[in-house]
Amino acid sequence: MRERLERYFEFQRLNTTWRTEILAGCTTFITMAYIIFVNPSILRETGMPFAAVVAATCFSAAVGSILMGAFARYPIALAPGMGLNAYFTYTVCKGMGIPWQTALGAVFLSGVVFLILTFSGIRQLIVAAIPRELYAAVAAGIGLFIAFIGLRNAGVVVAHPATLVSLGDLRNPSTLLAMFGLVLTSGLLALGVRAAMLIGVLGTTALGAVFGLVQWNPQWYSIADITATAFQLDIPGALRIGLLEIVFVFLFVDLFDNVGTLVAVGTKAGLFTGDTKTIPRMNRILLSDAAATVTGSLAGTSTVVSYIESAAGVVAGGRTGVTSIVTGLLFLIALFLAPLVGAIPAAATAPALVIVGSLMATHAAEVEWEYPAVSIPAFLTMILIPLSFSIANGLAFGFTAFVLIRVLSGRARELSWMTYVLAALFLLRFAYLGNG
Repeated sequence: MRERLERYFEFQRLNTTWRTEILAGCTTFITMAYIIFVNPSILRETGMPFAAVVAATCFSAAVGSILMGAFARYPIALAPGMGLNAYFTYTVCKGMGIPWQTALGAVFLSGVVFLILTFSGIRQLIVAAIPRELYAAVAAGIGLFIAFIGLRNAGVVVAHPATLVSLGDLRNPSTLLAMFGLVLTSGLLALGVRAAMLIGVLGTTALGAVFGLVQWNPQWYSIADITATAFQLDIPGALRIGLLEIVFVFLFVDLFDNVGTLVAVGTKAGLFTGDTKTIPRMNRILLSDAAATVTGSLAGTSTVVSYIESAAGVVAGGRTGVTSIVTGLLFLIALFLAPLVGAIPAAATAPALVIVGSLMATHAAEVEWEYPAVSIPAFLTMILIPLSFSIANGLAFGFTAFVLIRVLSGRARELSWMTYVLAALFLLRFAYLGNG
């Protein structure tokens, strides 16, 4: 049985072991476990029960991650997406006055559209239309993005009314704790310790506990809590209101966040060989993502997406779907041990994000900077992903610039028809939505 599993997950070809994959899965889980409480904290403002959303978050993340690992065989974990949960709460429910049940119906419809586009082959055409020249830029841009998130969570970078961002208070105990974690993890990586990320997070958490910087407020949850949101979605209501714009936003952001994450994690893991436009098992990846969104809406949470924090597991050595299966199983366990997971402070996970970001930024060296037709779209992609706080925005901007420069330089025939369709959709999106 063990040998068959190793053949299925291609352990020998990818030069990995069970110990490495399990360690990588634990690392990925720890770096994204914050979503267990952050997602319910945002969605509760719609009137959704907090405990129910905790359960729905754990359940949907478990199902999505295990499906991605077992079916698509990629080390990519899934969970309810940040950004989309804020859009769900503040724009759809609070801004437009739409009940959360109806908003869940819109999420469900977007998931169904995902499935239709995948079965029809349209999503695969969309992914293939992304210029190969932008893949390294997407990976590097996402590296800057998650490093920025890590620095923000650590308190090293803070908001400023005049300059947008500024240096934080380096004397703050939590910030000092995060800086300790950054030095500890970096040192372990420099020594070649494979468990550096995991040891760094746990070691920083332990030190934080010693100095009273770890907040632990036990409040137990169970699978029964999910009944308050499970199957409460109002699909007829979503159809009746005609929430086409909302469905489109859920669809658009999830699709291109998924593509961006796939490209970044796959590139970092060395999973793509030859022409990266031909991504192995692409259909399975997209089906897993779509099925996770449908499952999430049925359980009672906003759109489920691929998490860029999966790169932390890849840096720890994860190369196969076993990594994401382990992450999914830990989310299932977290359903019953959520308070223990919640004890890990942001200061402990922030250093891991900064380090992963620095390692992913190395892909900037793969961009052909001497050619403006490549370097300008690549730069726009890299810089706008962190500055707009959106993978989808950065990819859209860089992609559109790539197409326009190709047309203006007389190389329009090099691009496929789907490339032009996507460029037109991006332009319409910017004109219609303005941002998002």
